[in-house]
Amino acid sequence: MKLSIISFTERGRALSMTVQNVLEQEIDVTVYTKCKILETNKVPMKGKGIEGPEYIKKDLLTWVGEQFQSQNALLFIGACGIAIRTIAPFVKDKLEEPAVLVMDEAGRFVIPVLSGHYGGANGLAEIIAEKLGGTAVLTTATDVNNLFAVDVFARKNGLVICNRKGIKEVSSAVLAGKKVTIAMACNYQGRLPEELTLISYPVVGKASIIISPFLEDVVKADLQLCPKVYIVGIGCRRGKSLLEIEEVVKRQLLKVGIRQESVASLASIDRKKEEVGLLEYAEKYNLPYQTFSEEELKHIPGEYTFSSFVQEQVGVDNVSERAAMAACGEGGRLLTRKYPENGITVAIAERKWSVTFDEV
Repeated sequence: MKLSIISFTERGRALSMTVQNVLEQEIDVTVYTKCKILETNKVPMKGKGIEGPEYIKKDLLTWVGEQFQSQNALLFIGACGIAIRTIAPFVKDKLEEPAVLVMDEAGRFVIPVLSGHYGGANGLAEIIAEKLGGTAVLTTATDVNNLFAVDVFARKNGLVICNRKGIKEVSSAVLAGKKVTIAMACNYQGRLPEELTLISYPVVGKASIIISPFLEDVVKADLQLCPKVYIVGIGCRRGKSLLEIEEVVKRQLLKVGIRQESVASLASIDRKKEEVGLLEYAEKYNLPYQTFSEEELKHIPGEYTFSSFVQEQVGVDNVSERAAMAACGEGGRLLTRKYPENGITVAIAERKWSVTFDEV
């Protein structure tokens, strides 16, 4: 998480620097101000030897829009009204909005006003309040009642919420004290919350929550949480388009029943690091694009499909399978062998994964 702090007065400026200092070991914090007297008078940051905060010359609405675009968490030091009026035009999707918080100039109260759970505003408020001796003002029902919050759990475990309406259904059931079942296509650590009832996976019938990457589970769950654990290893002839690449990858994912949301990254050989079609695919699906040298791929342990043609062209016997496993890390496994189609070769590997519940 990156945090941008905005202040409007000299007192707010001083507090913003204090917050930056206490958070510097945990969060990347940048401080800004709209305090007019600081436009030309820079104030040294204690212990840092640099000047700050940065005075914002552009209008506040434009600046906040840029912060939303960059997905930076925002802390307003000042009145709640300023924050609410400024962020209002950008509030559209609770699963995509950054955390937004407000703190009074005395540092007594830290209030999450947007994306308390999935964006992490509640957790950040508690951290700041603890470090400054203030109070985090939480208003979300599950937090007030000290109950399991499924969207917080999803964020902490890097799980994608596949059917957002399910958040309300699950949370309402938790708050009403109804039975909430959960099934997982993985192991878990920690203690299962009392509000949840574990049932076996694969699910027969229905479950409140299913944690899995599989397409078939969406109709069995009120809420499916999808882990990002698959690596698409890929090789292709020069000039292959986004559409061509997309179609081949899509068919391979469908073949093994994996959701697109479960793909964690795209991987190939470094000779393809500037391949336009691959870069466009990674950008469209917001995926990291990892490339590896010939030598790195050669030394990936395991048995891979041999191709004399590929070895002659790039110096290694297989690109897609080896690249997928290289990006997988320790404990990964090859899910599908290379599949060639129309000058594009795709293989899929799965990272070792599990989920963790808080130890409470």
